[in-house]
Amino acid sequence: METPPPMESNALVSIEMQPEYLNTQITDVDVQPTKRRKKKSIVWEYFTIENVGQGVRRACCKQCKQSFAYSTGSKVAGTSHLKRHIAKGGCAVMLRNSDPVTPKTAPVNGAVKRRYKSFNPAASYSMFDPDACRREMARMIILHDYPLHMVEHAGFNAFVHNLQPSFNMVNFNTVQGDCVATYLREKQTVHKLIEQMPGRVCLALDLWNSHHTTGYVFVTGQFIDSDWKIHKKLLNVVMEPYPESDSAFSHAVSACLSDWNLEGRLFSITINQPVSEIGLNSLRNLLSEKNPSILNGQLLLTNCFARSLTGIAQVALKSAQGTVNKIRDCVKYVKTSELIEEKFLALKQQLQVLSAKTLVIDDQTRWNTTYEMLLAASELKEVFSCLDTLDPDYTEAPSVEEWKVVENVCTHLKLLFNTASLLTSSTVPTANTFFHEAWKLQLELTRASASEDKEISTLTKLMLESFDKYWKNSCLTLAIAVVMDPRFKMKLVDFSFTKIYGDEAATYIKIVDEGVHELFLEYVALPLPLTPAVVEQVNGGPGDPRQEDGGHVSGGLGNGLGLTDFDVYIMESTSQQSKSELDQYLEESLLPRIHEFDVMGWWKLNKVKYPTLSKMAHDILTVPVSTVSPGSVFDTGMNEMDHYRASLRPDTVEALFCAKDWLQFEPTESMDSIVKMEFPI
Repeated sequence: METPPPMESNALVSIEMQPEYLNTQITDVDVQPTKRRKKKSIVWEYFTIENVGQGVRRACCKQCKQSFAYSTGSKVAGTSHLKRHIAKGGCAVMLRNSDPVTPKTAPVNGAVKRRYKSFNPAASYSMFDPDACRREMARMIILHDYPLHMVEHAGFNAFVHNLQPSFNMVNFNTVQGDCVATYLREKQTVHKLIEQMPGRVCLALDLWNSHHTTGYVFVTGQFIDSDWKIHKKLLNVVMEPYPESDSAFSHAVSACLSDWNLEGRLFSITINQPVSEIGLNSLRNLLSEKNPSILNGQLLLTNCFARSLTGIAQVALKSAQGTVNKIRDCVKYVKTSELIEEKFLALKQQLQVLSAKTLVIDDQTRWNTTYEMLLAASELKEVFSCLDTLDPDYTEAPSVEEWKVVENVCTHLKLLFNTASLLTSSTVPTANTFFHEAWKLQLELTRASASEDKEISTLTKLMLESFDKYWKNSCLTLAIAVVMDPRFKMKLVDFSFTKIYGDEAATYIKIVDEGVHELFLEYVALPLPLTPAVVEQVNGGPGDPRQEDGGHVSGGLGNGLGLTDFDVYIMESTSQQSKSELDQYLEESLLPRIHEFDVMGWWKLNKVKYPTLSKMAHDILTVPVSTVSPGSVFDTGMNEMDHYRASLRPDTVEALFCAKDWLQFEPTESMDSIVKMEFPI
């Protein structure tokens, strides 16, 4: 057994526990005053200490000869900045050397003696890649809406140079090209997704204005992939010189169909504003070459659900504008003074008001914030009513009648708020979801408009009049979508229409039933899709008998040999069988209603049982009811292109917006790796 080494003195033990940057010069009874402690950090393999003045020493890099602050008198800078110089690519000489010198270690009995955590530049150092930096800069600009000119800003250039002196900063034209290149790379991925979609595409059109009086039509597509997962992608941003013209929307749609090879694969169009009759006819022609009047044009939705809900909310707030303004002033009075807010909270506690709502000053460009402000103020009305006892200057407390108006407005805004919140989800909801919301809203407003309370009836009649415009235009499409939900089918249409229309319900129920059958017949008439093998043979590819027999089909019967009548017979008999698919589906029992139900997943599982009906289902369920992004659902004004982007080339604007839409839900691997490296969990 080895004899253990002698115990060190307490002074030396305490020295060992100090950080290395404190151990530059230590005096002890067992240590000579002039003897310095041996430096243990591995950075001293790369640096030397130089005396540059009285009591001032600097660390000099052995590779690039650059010097760094080390000590001034008794103050020592430490070694962290020296480690970064070696490990993070700050040393120009090491940048040129892809295989940095591995630090030497002194083996002791076959092992490396380390008193501190080892530092290995070769392990942490990676080769600087300027191309990767440019790609990440383009992604950063796209994802965060930074101006392209930021690469020419002096402050940003200085920041990047300090991070990586070897990076040659790009100019505006170069970064513009990098952003467009990013867009084109991502577009290939989206293009492959669209090429493989088994159904049709549904388009939503949102018009943005600009100070140049030009317009930008944002064309968003919704479709399902081969795995029956629904996708929502911004496909095009088309600059329209005359956005008020009859052809603005149809031109944008035509450009999208041509760009993505979608001719003949368009199912529905949803617009965010009314269009002239000439413009509507042009859009209907784009919907279907064979039958532009399918469903009487109901697959052309000229009312966006989000915009409609916003319009109704504005009607409600305008009807009580005087009271709303007074409440807003009261909230401002409390929130803009710390002293008053403290008094307010103390009074709330004294009165034992249990509301958990927090007062906020609303953003008048977003109606949901006004609703939340009114709701919070209403729950704290007792505190507002007594605030004058603490502050004699407060004389603006709303009356009892005014608080009642606020409560009525909040009650009916809640219906709109709950419905609109569904549109803010990052997941794409199917169209059947919104039939429930729309018919409940229609029913509640209809009932409230007949109330004996004059204040309530006056308010809700105005709201109902506004909502009727949306309901009449979109009711049929939403109803057909809910028929494709096996939990409800026509039963929910029967039930809801009876509640809404009373004795006239049968007429409206018949319209939906006929619409479902009419649309189904359109799908029965569609040609069956060719399998890849059949397509290959039709195109004369490998396996085509004509390639092996001088262009003649050898063996069996081919097309054009007297079997035309047989083809007609097959189509007619298939049609007869397919026509029963819908009736069979409607006659079957409803599925139990469960909280989480994937309607697309159900149709995917039943596509063999209902081959034609399933195609109709995935198209009608994909129809978008809103044209705006989730973040703009509550906006009270039309979107407007900012001055900077309006000054860019139209193709650059399209690249920036589309690429952001495609990138924002994808993880950035390089950034994830940086976070994990710097902040390990």
